[in-house]
Amino acid sequence: MSATTGTSAAAKAWSVPRLGEPRDVLELTAQDVPVPGEGQVAVRVRAAAANFPDVLMCRGEYQVRPELPFTPGREICADVVSVGPGTTRATVGDRILGLTTLPTGGFGEFALMDQQLVHQAPASLTDAQASCLFIGYQTGWFGLHRLARIQSGETLLVHAAAGGVGSAAIQLGKAAGARVIGVVGGAAKADYARQLGADLVVDRRSEDFVEVVKDATDGRGADVVFDPVGGDVYQRSTKCIAFEGRILVVGFAGGEIQSAKLNHALVKNYAILGIHWGLYNSKNPQAVDDCHEELCRLADAGAIDPFVSEQFSIDGVPAALQRLADGETVGRVVMVADGD
Repeated sequence: MSATTGTSAAAKAWSVPRLGEPRDVLELTAQDVPVPGEGQVAVRVRAAAANFPDVLMCRGEYQVRPELPFTPGREICADVVSVGPGTTRATVGDRILGLTTLPTGGFGEFALMDQQLVHQAPASLTDAQASCLFIGYQTGWFGLHRLARIQSGETLLVHAAAGGVGSAAIQLGKAAGARVIGVVGGAAKADYARQLGADLVVDRRSEDFVEVVKDATDGRGADVVFDPVGGDVYQRSTKCIAFEGRILVVGFAGGEIQSAKLNHALVKNYAILGIHWGLYNSKNPQAVDDCHEELCRLADAGAIDPFVSEQFSIDGVPAALQRLADGETVGRVVMVADGD
Protein backbone atom coordinates (compact mmCIF):
# COMPACT_ATOMS: atom_id res chain seq x y z
CA MET A 1 0.00 0.00 0.00
CA SER A 2 1.28 3.45 -0.84
CA ALA A 3 -0.24 6.64 0.48
CA THR A 4 0.62 10.16 1.53
CA THR A 5 -0.79 12.25 4.31
CA GLY A 6 -2.65 14.41 1.83
CA THR A 7 -1.91 17.58 3.75
CA SER A 8 0.78 20.20 3.90
CA ALA A 9 -0.25 21.37 7.36
CA ALA A 10 2.58 22.25 9.68
CA ALA A 11 3.30 20.23 12.81
CA LYS A 12 5.26 21.00 15.95
CA ALA A 13 8.71 19.48 16.37
CA TRP A 14 11.80 20.22 18.46
CA SER A 15 14.80 21.12 16.32
CA VAL A 16 18.54 21.18 17.06
CA PRO A 17 20.01 23.96 14.86
CA ARG A 18 23.36 24.04 16.67
CA LEU A 19 25.21 21.77 19.11
CA GLY A 20 25.19 22.10 22.87
CA GLU A 21 23.24 21.21 25.99
CA PRO A 22 19.58 20.32 25.29
CA ARG A 23 18.16 23.25 27.26
CA ASP A 24 20.34 25.66 25.25
CA VAL A 25 19.90 24.39 21.71
CA LEU A 26 16.43 22.87 21.34
CA GLU A 27 13.96 25.10 19.50
CA LEU A 28 10.24 24.39 18.98
CA THR A 29 9.51 24.78 15.27
CA ALA A 30 6.70 24.32 12.77
CA GLN A 31 7.60 21.69 10.19
CA ASP A 32 5.78 20.07 7.28
CA VAL A 33 4.20 16.71 7.94
CA PRO A 34 6.78 14.27 6.52
CA VAL A 35 6.11 12.29 3.36
CA PRO A 36 7.62 8.77 3.40
CA GLY A 37 10.08 7.68 0.76
CA GLU A 38 10.86 4.23 -0.56
CA GLY A 39 10.48 1.65 2.22
CA GLN A 40 9.49 4.25 4.82
CA VAL A 41 6.46 5.04 6.94
CA ALA A 42 5.29 8.39 8.30
CA VAL A 43 3.84 8.19 11.79
CA ARG A 44 1.95 10.30 14.28
CA VAL A 45 3.88 10.04 17.53
CA ARG A 46 1.98 8.64 20.52
CA ALA A 47 4.98 8.55 22.86
CA ALA A 48 8.74 9.11 22.58
CA ALA A 49 11.17 7.76 25.18
CA ALA A 50 14.20 9.84 26.12
CA ASN A 51 17.56 8.08 25.84
CA PHE A 52 21.06 9.27 26.68
CA PRO A 53 22.11 9.11 23.00
CA ASP A 54 19.54 11.88 22.38
CA VAL A 55 21.56 14.05 24.75
CA LEU A 56 24.85 13.06 23.11
CA MET A 57 23.48 13.89 19.66
CA CYS A 58 22.46 17.36 20.88
CA ARG A 59 26.05 17.82 22.03
CA GLY A 60 27.56 16.33 18.86
CA GLU A 61 29.23 13.59 20.92
CA TYR A 62 27.42 10.51 19.60
CA GLN A 63 28.73 8.18 16.88
CA VAL A 64 25.66 9.07 14.82
CA ARG A 65 25.90 12.75 13.84
CA PRO A 66 22.90 13.88 11.80
CA GLU A 67 23.15 17.03 9.75
CA LEU A 68 21.86 20.17 11.42
CA PRO A 69 19.08 20.92 12.01
CA PHE A 70 17.53 17.66 13.20
CA THR A 71 14.81 16.48 15.56
CA PRO A 72 16.09 14.07 18.26
CA GLY A 73 14.10 11.18 19.71
CA ARG A 74 14.96 7.73 18.38
CA GLU A 75 12.58 5.45 20.31
CA ILE A 76 8.83 5.82 19.82
CA CYS A 77 5.37 4.32 19.85
CA ALA A 78 3.24 5.74 17.04
CA ASP A 79 0.40 5.31 14.56
CA VAL A 80 1.23 4.81 10.88
CA VAL A 81 -0.39 7.63 8.86
CA SER A 82 1.15 6.96 5.45
CA VAL A 83 3.50 4.49 3.78
CA GLY A 84 6.01 4.88 1.00
CA PRO A 85 6.52 2.71 -2.09
CA GLY A 86 7.77 -0.80 -1.40
CA THR A 87 6.69 -0.81 2.25
CA THR A 88 5.49 -4.24 3.38
CA ARG A 89 5.97 -4.33 7.17
CA ALA A 90 3.24 -1.85 8.16
CA THR A 91 -0.05 -0.41 6.93
CA VAL A 92 -1.90 2.81 7.67
CA GLY A 93 -3.49 2.64 11.13
CA ASP A 94 -0.98 0.20 12.66
CA ARG A 95 0.18 0.98 16.21
CA ILE A 96 3.89 0.40 16.02
CA LEU A 97 7.14 0.93 17.91
CA GLY A 98 10.78 1.16 16.93
CA LEU A 99 13.45 3.63 15.82
CA THR A 100 12.92 6.86 13.95
CA THR A 101 14.93 7.84 10.90
CA LEU A 102 16.93 11.00 11.47
CA PRO A 103 16.78 13.90 10.89
CA THR A 104 13.02 13.42 11.50
CA GLY A 105 13.04 12.11 15.07
CA GLY A 106 10.33 11.49 17.61
CA PHE A 107 10.27 14.66 19.71
CA GLY A 108 7.55 16.16 17.56
CA GLU A 109 4.05 15.39 16.43
CA PHE A 110 5.15 13.35 13.38
CA ALA A 111 8.24 11.32 12.46
CA LEU A 112 9.67 9.10 9.74
CA MET A 113 10.78 5.47 10.13
CA ASP A 114 12.55 3.04 7.81
CA GLN A 115 10.38 -0.05 7.63
CA GLN A 116 13.07 -2.46 8.86
CA LEU A 117 12.99 -0.59 12.19
CA VAL A 118 9.20 -0.86 12.53
CA HIS A 119 7.62 -3.44 14.84
CA GLN A 120 4.04 -3.95 15.98
CA ALA A 121 3.39 -2.64 19.50
CA PRO A 122 1.98 -5.16 22.00
CA ALA A 123 -1.55 -4.37 23.14
CA SER A 124 -0.59 -5.27 26.71
CA LEU A 125 1.55 -2.12 27.05
CA THR A 126 0.52 1.52 27.21
CA ASP A 127 1.91 3.92 24.62
CA ALA A 128 4.54 5.19 27.07
CA GLN A 129 5.58 1.66 28.01
CA ALA A 130 5.70 0.50 24.38
CA SER A 131 7.98 3.40 23.48
CA CYS A 132 10.53 1.98 25.96
CA LEU A 133 10.47 -1.62 24.73
CA PHE A 134 12.99 -1.38 21.92
CA ILE A 135 16.51 -0.06 22.63
CA GLY A 136 16.94 -0.95 26.30
CA TYR A 137 15.14 -4.29 26.30
CA GLN A 138 16.65 -5.43 23.01
CA THR A 139 20.13 -4.49 24.26
CA GLY A 140 19.50 -6.31 27.52
CA TRP A 141 18.11 -9.41 25.84
CA PHE A 142 20.90 -9.71 23.26
CA GLY A 143 23.55 -9.11 25.91
CA LEU A 144 22.19 -11.45 28.55
CA HIS A 145 20.87 -14.24 26.34
CA ARG A 146 22.60 -14.25 22.95
CA LEU A 147 26.05 -13.29 24.25
CA ALA A 148 26.35 -14.08 27.97
CA ARG A 149 24.00 -17.10 27.86
CA ILE A 150 22.69 -16.34 31.33
CA GLN A 151 21.29 -19.34 33.22
CA SER A 152 18.68 -19.70 35.91
CA GLY A 153 20.28 -19.58 39.35
CA GLU A 154 23.24 -17.45 38.28
CA THR A 155 24.08 -14.09 39.86
CA LEU A 156 23.77 -11.02 37.65
CA LEU A 157 25.40 -7.72 38.63
CA VAL A 158 23.80 -4.71 36.91
CA HIS A 159 25.50 -1.30 36.97
CA ALA A 160 23.48 1.89 36.44
CA ALA A 161 20.54 -0.26 37.44
CA ALA A 162 18.10 2.67 37.51
CA GLY A 163 18.96 3.76 33.97
CA GLY A 164 17.29 2.83 30.70
CA VAL A 165 19.27 -0.29 29.77
CA GLY A 166 20.06 -1.16 33.40
CA SER A 167 16.41 -1.24 34.42
CA ALA A 168 15.63 -3.51 31.46
CA ALA A 169 18.51 -5.81 32.44
CA ILE A 170 17.09 -6.19 35.95
CA GLN A 171 13.72 -7.37 34.67
CA LEU A 172 15.20 -9.59 31.98
CA GLY A 173 17.59 -11.13 34.51
CA LYS A 174 14.73 -11.91 36.88
CA ALA A 175 12.67 -13.33 34.01
CA ALA A 176 15.62 -15.65 33.24
CA GLY A 177 15.68 -16.90 36.84
CA ALA A 178 18.87 -15.10 37.88
CA ARG A 179 19.61 -13.51 41.23
CA VAL A 180 20.04 -9.80 40.44
CA ILE A 181 22.26 -7.30 42.28
CA GLY A 182 21.74 -3.70 41.14
CA VAL A 183 24.23 -0.86 41.64
CA VAL A 184 22.85 2.70 41.73
CA GLY A 185 23.77 6.17 42.97
CA GLY A 186 21.41 7.53 45.61
CA ALA A 187 18.44 6.47 47.71
CA ALA A 188 15.76 7.34 45.13
CA LYS A 189 17.46 5.20 42.50
CA ALA A 190 17.88 2.39 45.03
CA ASP A 191 14.14 2.40 45.72
CA TYR A 192 13.45 2.30 41.99
CA ALA A 193 15.78 -0.67 41.44
CA ARG A 194 13.96 -2.55 44.20
CA GLN A 195 10.62 -1.81 42.53
CA LEU A 196 12.01 -3.31 39.33
CA GLY A 197 12.71 -6.55 41.19
CA ALA A 198 16.41 -6.46 42.11
CA ASP A 199 17.13 -8.94 44.89
CA LEU A 200 19.88 -6.79 46.36
CA VAL A 201 20.62 -3.11 45.72
CA VAL A 202 23.96 -1.38 46.31
CA ASP A 203 24.17 2.39 46.70
CA ARG A 204 27.64 3.12 45.31
CA ARG A 205 27.73 6.42 47.20
CA SER A 206 27.87 4.66 50.55
CA GLU A 207 28.78 1.02 49.79
CA ASP A 208 31.53 -0.88 47.98
CA PHE A 209 29.82 -3.08 45.39
CA VAL A 210 32.85 -5.37 45.18
CA GLU A 211 32.57 -6.32 48.85
CA VAL A 212 28.78 -6.59 48.72
CA VAL A 213 28.94 -8.97 45.76
CA LYS A 214 31.61 -11.11 47.41
CA ASP A 215 29.62 -11.27 50.66
CA ALA A 216 26.36 -12.08 48.88
CA THR A 217 27.95 -14.91 46.86
CA ASP A 218 30.16 -16.38 49.61
CA GLY A 219 33.23 -15.14 47.75
CA ARG A 220 32.32 -16.68 44.40
CA GLY A 221 31.45 -13.43 42.60
CA ALA A 222 28.92 -12.51 39.92
CA ASP A 223 28.45 -14.87 36.99
CA VAL A 224 27.43 -12.04 34.66
CA VAL A 225 28.25 -8.32 34.93
CA PHE A 226 26.13 -5.89 32.88
CA ASP A 227 28.16 -2.68 32.59
CA PRO A 228 26.87 0.42 30.77
CA VAL A 229 29.25 2.67 32.76
CA GLY A 230 32.81 1.61 31.94
CA GLY A 231 35.99 3.15 33.30
CA ASP A 232 36.72 2.38 36.93
CA VAL A 233 33.41 0.56 37.31
CA TYR A 234 34.59 -2.01 34.78
CA GLN A 235 38.01 -2.32 36.41
CA ARG A 236 36.51 -2.91 39.84
CA SER A 237 34.00 -5.38 38.43
CA THR A 238 36.91 -7.64 37.48
CA LYS A 239 37.57 -7.98 41.21
CA CYS A 240 34.19 -9.63 41.82
CA ILE A 241 33.66 -11.66 38.65
CA ALA A 242 33.17 -15.39 39.16
CA PHE A 243 35.23 -18.19 37.65
CA GLU A 244 33.99 -18.57 34.05
CA GLY A 245 32.01 -15.36 34.47
CA ARG A 246 31.07 -12.99 31.65
CA ILE A 247 31.45 -9.19 31.64
CA LEU A 248 29.18 -7.40 29.18
CA VAL A 249 30.61 -4.10 27.96
CA VAL A 250 27.44 -2.14 27.15
CA GLY A 251 28.67 1.45 27.09
CA PHE A 252 30.77 4.17 28.68
CA ALA A 253 28.27 6.44 30.44
CA GLY A 254 30.95 7.26 33.01
CA GLY A 255 32.93 9.06 30.30
CA GLU A 256 36.05 6.87 30.42
CA ILE A 257 36.79 4.04 27.99
CA GLN A 258 38.67 1.43 29.96
CA SER A 259 41.50 -0.85 28.87
CA ALA A 260 41.02 -4.55 29.52
CA LYS A 261 43.84 -6.44 31.25
CA LEU A 262 43.74 -9.64 29.25
CA ASN A 263 46.22 -11.39 31.52
CA HIS A 264 43.69 -10.94 34.33
CA ALA A 265 40.91 -12.43 32.19
CA LEU A 266 43.21 -15.37 31.48
CA VAL A 267 44.12 -16.16 35.08
CA LYS A 268 40.51 -15.82 36.29
CA ASN A 269 38.90 -17.58 33.30
CA TYR A 270 36.30 -14.92 32.50
CA ALA A 271 35.05 -13.59 29.17
CA ILE A 272 34.74 -9.96 28.05
CA LEU A 273 31.86 -9.46 25.64
CA GLY A 274 30.94 -6.30 23.76
CA ILE A 275 27.32 -5.55 22.87
CA HIS A 276 26.56 -2.94 20.19
CA TRP A 277 22.93 -3.84 19.63
CA GLY A 278 22.38 -1.37 16.80
CA LEU A 279 24.56 -3.47 14.48
CA TYR A 280 22.06 -6.32 14.61
CA ASN A 281 19.54 -4.18 12.72
CA SER A 282 21.77 -4.37 9.64
CA LYS A 283 23.84 -7.52 10.31
CA ASN A 284 21.03 -9.81 11.49
CA PRO A 285 17.58 -8.17 11.30
CA GLN A 286 15.85 -11.53 11.71
CA ALA A 287 17.43 -11.84 15.17
CA VAL A 288 15.95 -8.43 16.05
CA ASP A 289 12.51 -9.58 14.88
CA ASP A 290 12.84 -12.78 16.91
CA CYS A 291 13.90 -10.81 19.97
CA HIS A 292 10.91 -8.46 19.59
CA GLU A 293 8.58 -11.46 19.44
CA GLU A 294 10.10 -12.82 22.66
CA LEU A 295 9.89 -9.44 24.40
CA CYS A 296 6.22 -9.15 23.44
CA ARG A 297 5.62 -12.62 24.84
CA LEU A 298 7.31 -11.66 28.11
CA ALA A 299 5.34 -8.40 28.27
CA ASP A 300 2.03 -10.15 27.60
CA ALA A 301 2.86 -12.64 30.37
CA GLY A 302 3.76 -9.85 32.81
CA ALA A 303 7.36 -11.08 33.10
CA ILE A 304 8.65 -7.67 32.03
CA ASP A 305 6.84 -4.42 32.72
CA PRO A 306 8.50 -1.21 31.43
CA PHE A 307 8.31 1.23 34.33
CA VAL A 308 7.82 4.84 33.23
CA SER A 309 8.75 7.14 36.08
CA GLU A 310 7.85 10.42 34.39
CA GLN A 311 5.61 11.51 31.53
CA PHE A 312 5.64 14.96 29.99
CA SER A 313 4.06 16.81 27.07
CA ILE A 314 5.87 18.02 23.98
CA ASP A 315 6.53 21.35 25.71
CA GLY A 316 8.55 19.58 28.41
CA VAL A 317 11.14 17.99 26.10
CA PRO A 318 14.11 20.37 26.70
CA ALA A 319 13.78 20.25 30.49
CA ALA A 320 13.41 16.46 30.53
CA LEU A 321 16.40 15.89 28.26
CA GLN A 322 18.48 18.24 30.38
CA ARG A 323 17.56 16.36 33.57
CA LEU A 324 18.60 13.16 31.80
CA ALA A 325 21.87 14.82 30.76
CA ASP A 326 22.53 15.94 34.34
CA GLY A 327 21.84 12.49 35.83
CA GLU A 328 18.77 13.69 37.70
CA THR A 329 16.23 11.24 36.27
CA VAL A 330 15.20 7.87 37.67
CA GLY A 331 13.94 5.19 35.31
CA ARG A 332 12.38 6.01 31.96
CA VAL A 333 11.11 9.47 31.09
CA VAL A 334 8.73 9.70 28.14
CA MET A 335 7.07 12.40 26.05
CA VAL A 336 3.40 11.53 25.58
CA ALA A 337 1.25 13.12 22.89
CA ASP A 338 -1.29 15.68 24.08
CA GLY A 339 -4.56 14.06 25.03
CA ASP A 340 -3.07 10.57 25.65
